[in-house]
Amino acid sequence: MRKLLSLLLVGALATIYACVGPVGPPGVPGPQGPQGQAGVNIVAEAFEVNVNFTSANNYLAVFDFQPPIFDSDVVLMYVRWETANGNTIWRALPQTVLFDEGTLIYNYDFSKDDFSVFLETNFDPSLLGTDWTANQRFRVVVVPADFSSRIDYNDYEGVVKMLGLSESDFVKLEARK
Repeated sequence: MRKLLSLLLVGALATIYACVGPVGPPGVPGPQGPQGQAGVNIVAEAFEVNVNFTSANNYLAVFDFQPPIFDSDVVLMYVRWETANGNTIWRALPQTVLFDEGTLIYNYDFSKDDFSVFLETNFDPSLLGTDWTANQRFRVVVVPADFSSRIDYNDYEGVVKMLGLSESDFVKLEARK
């Protein structure tokens, strides 16, 4: 019985080994397949908004997407934080600032139709100086879903570079009245 099993094992190994060898010559090319559907050009959208946060607007500004964005898109927002050596420093929202009075958070939300930027505080926001409320500049980047998993959202320069955006791509928007 052992001889029979050994013979079968050697035969199986020889068969497997015999299947390995150099690749043969290519075959005759097949017929051309049907034309596929037209592709989609994936383009990121970019906006720039200036906001004056006041009690009259409830420390909130709302902007419309025209046309609406796709449900699967991701919206990123950055605040102009400072300028150093002639370079603008952008920080990803939400952004938190601590005061003696409490906490200020620059925050945002979005839907496929619009986005808003607003202040959240745990104290009376009218106590904030105009350095924190007047002429605040934000950049908004709509990231197509195909890119969203490959981006470090906190790195403004990296986001802009990966999406191929330039300064001229940022469309200025006015808040909804």
